[in-house]
Amino acid sequence: MSGPGPMASDAVLAVMSEAYFAVTLDGRVVEWNPAAESTFGWSRAEAYGQDIAELIVPQRHRATYLAGLARLADGDPGRLLERRPQLTAVHRDGHELPVETTLTLTGSGPGRIVHALAHDVSAALRGTRFTMVEAAVSRGLAEAPTSSNAAARVVEALGVRMGWPVSELWLIDEQRQVLTCAARHNRANRDLAHFAISELESGVSLPGAVIESGRVRWIPDLTVDTTSPRSRVAARTGLRVAVGVPIRTGARVLGALCVYGDRAEKPDATLISLLSGLAAHVGQYLERRRAEELAIDLARTKDEFVSMVTHELRNPLAVILGTLDLLDDDHDAGHHAGLTADERRQHLRTIGRCAERLNVMTNDLLDLARLESGAMNVRMTPLDLSELLAESIATTTITAEAKDLAVRADLPPHLPVYGDPDRLRQVADNLLSNAVKYTPHGGSVTVSAAPDANSPGWVTWTVTDTGIGIPPEERSRLFRRFYRASTAVQARIPGTGLGLVITRTIIERHQGTITVADGTGPGTTFVIRLPRKPLPLIHA
Repeated sequence: MSGPGPMASDAVLAVMSEAYFAVTLDGRVVEWNPAAESTFGWSRAEAYGQDIAELIVPQRHRATYLAGLARLADGDPGRLLERRPQLTAVHRDGHELPVETTLTLTGSGPGRIVHALAHDVSAALRGTRFTMVEAAVSRGLAEAPTSSNAAARVVEALGVRMGWPVSELWLIDEQRQVLTCAARHNRANRDLAHFAISELESGVSLPGAVIESGRVRWIPDLTVDTTSPRSRVAARTGLRVAVGVPIRTGARVLGALCVYGDRAEKPDATLISLLSGLAAHVGQYLERRRAEELAIDLARTKDEFVSMVTHELRNPLAVILGTLDLLDDDHDAGHHAGLTADERRQHLRTIGRCAERLNVMTNDLLDLARLESGAMNVRMTPLDLSELLAESIATTTITAEAKDLAVRADLPPHLPVYGDPDRLRQVADNLLSNAVKYTPHGGSVTVSAAPDANSPGWVTWTVTDTGIGIPPEERSRLFRRFYRASTAVQARIPGTGLGLVITRTIIERHQGTITVADGTGPGTTFVIRLPRKPLPLIHA
């Protein structure tokens, strides 16, 4: 292929690493090397003879470009040929890219040719911007008042400073064994209704795959990715490329940092390195916050344990010791001047009740320690959850009748699951006894269980009462060791604050979840979800 003026040979053009093209003074392409094909997306055959402005110049810059060619045609190159200007070009697929150019003019008269070498400097600019992002993230992490605020600052920096249309930060919720989106930034305010989910299971979608494997994952083109329905949803919103890097501390994976772009892009080692460095900053921050929160939690647990010992252990001990002193005095006084037989039996029953309270607290503390340390095994065997719950309800009948409570059951004839029958019975008894204890005379308690309508492999089990309830602002603390709701404390109802902690630990050992349902009226509803069969372990 030839044109006016001296041209490089095809062999030379083929080995050039920079994009090279040549145009006439009226802007028609007369040469286009393979590097130009790669940089701008047009083949040599497609580009030849075309107006260069329509091929690679953004619409808003075309007037400036045409003015420059006009000056060259008039014999006034100005400073255009003396510099290496950085210009904005447009790729065939529509995305813009910064290029640094070198221009040379050859020939004479109307047959002069403008030769251009263009170097895509996107990677260099990305590196410069990322330095600013790292500084912004480091400052944001240092100043963030909470973990959620820190996560928001990270994804905002990626979106605003790096130009990623969508960026997300996902973390492992170890208590619930799911992945949660701690923060998401939508730079262009796209409609992400079906994409912007808040929870994922391990191994699912880009965040799940990154967290499960602990490795970087790059999806060059979401439109052809068949590994995840979420990729197809992202593609429908105009997103094209997705990159996820693990957030870790040492060998332990804590989450994933994911970014989504609006053009297909092959893996870039520089970008992966930059994102991984940013994820390392986040991992160090999370580990530091976790250590600080653990120290605070340990101090709070110590205070709550001292409070529990003061009230729940010392009080029954004081009653036992006082009653024993009374019986001892009665023995010394002799039967004629002392207590009657009925009074002595009443005092002995008082000692027995207090001793039972102490025994319950001791067992709760030992159970919790064994469950959390893994020293107590959970035996997973087939069982009928309906039968187990019916038996638990039957044992509460006498206590419920004494308070004139209606205990209702909404259970299918059979509900097969896998689980430890002793431990699940412990959960059922604990929730039912709490419901009865915290429900005033004349109220009701309802136990229901059924296959989950939205997840066939799961069952949902609820315990609802019309009792004193739990203030909404306290529900997040309900499963904390030794914590007792203000409503229970004000009503002077005894308790250790350990039963629900043990209940949650048992449910989680069954790979299930327990939550308190939202509600503003009286009463409380606990919602338990259990897999019908054991799930594969989630790898952290």
